[in-house]
Amino acid sequence: MTVGRYEHGGPDRSEGFGEALLGGLLDRAHELPPDRVGPAVADLLARLGDRESQILLQDYGQQRLVPLPGEGLAGGEPLPVDHSDAGRCFLTSRPVETASAEGVRVHLPLLDGGDQAGVLAVTLDAVDDDDRRILRRVAGLVADLLQTKNGYTDLFFRTRRGEPMSVAAEIQWSLLPPLAMSMPRVAVAGVLEPAYDVAGDSFDYALNGDALHLAVIDAMGHGLDAATMATVAIGAYRHARRISVELSEIYLFMDRAVAEQFAPDHFVTAQMMRLDTDTGRLQWVNAGHPAPMLVREHRVVRRLDSPTTLPVGFGGDQPQIGEVTLEPGDRVLCFTDGLVEEHESGREQFGEDRLIDCVHRLDRADRSVRAVARDLSHTLVRARDGATTDDATLVLVEWRG
Repeated sequence: MTVGRYEHGGPDRSEGFGEALLGGLLDRAHELPPDRVGPAVADLLARLGDRESQILLQDYGQQRLVPLPGEGLAGGEPLPVDHSDAGRCFLTSRPVETASAEGVRVHLPLLDGGDQAGVLAVTLDAVDDDDRRILRRVAGLVADLLQTKNGYTDLFFRTRRGEPMSVAAEIQWSLLPPLAMSMPRVAVAGVLEPAYDVAGDSFDYALNGDALHLAVIDAMGHGLDAATMATVAIGAYRHARRISVELSEIYLFMDRAVAEQFAPDHFVTAQMMRLDTDTGRLQWVNAGHPAPMLVREHRVVRRLDSPTTLPVGFGGDQPQIGEVTLEPGDRVLCFTDGLVEEHESGREQFGEDRLIDCVHRLDRADRSVRAVARDLSHTLVRARDGATTDDATLVLVEWRG
């Protein structure tokens, strides 16, 4: 007999089809081995009538979507992010449906906090709103599973790695936060090039309440030495940020950490920022970095010039803090010098003017910071025929107000 407040006409707690479908995976998710995620998802989708499910993961260069191997999952060749239905879903973070003689191919973004692991692709005979609702929730669950299981396995890393990666690059990728974050008030997206050989460049961010913290760094040199120095600098930044010190103290803390571990001629250039997501108040410290650019209504309106201090590790004085109040929709572009100082053999450097021209072509109202950051980085790589002699990193921040 039912007792308590549900005795007379309480809410219906019986399990419906959708709950049973998702619940079957949720109930065993905590003990699901990483290599069984794909088969478990394929089994779930088969109950919806799917015939060709794929979990497509973005490669580290953000050029291709690579099928995750697994029993029940369709294989196939990697798909280009540009000029494919799966790529369109990936770039827009919106479902894409394509009808054919075989049925309807549905692509859904695998989103986790705005970052996108890749795309879930399924084929059904027909699609209605109930299917769309269930598939959207399945995609959300799959994204969470990929995120939580990633720390236990090399499977997802190997799938995403499109070419050999240097040891220094592996260190840098292990340091990074998600490449993108999208929240109601703020969005962040970053890109590192060359993806498989980056060494000294890195970035980090954290959203703590109404404060977005961001750092972009460039450790001198190349290879393991640069990667080691970047690791110390990012570790010191995170430690100082987590004990809630001010920007100027974060710089001093990082400076001491690098100076104590490396020779006197070793240094790290850095840009540290704090954005109040309630008011749009942006503060920053520039330690030898190129000045960020303020993008308003999709045009670069000014450089965020400020007094610069010595690079981290050189024992600079108490730094001066730059400050500006953003308007809703403003974007701030931070970048390392490799983005503008790179040049083709025998020619002049690309320079900031060329970077600004690219921003004006690519930054539009209907494009997310993640899509703009990716295309901006890849456009500059193509402009120099894929060659690079230095790391080139950019981070784009949008305050939504």
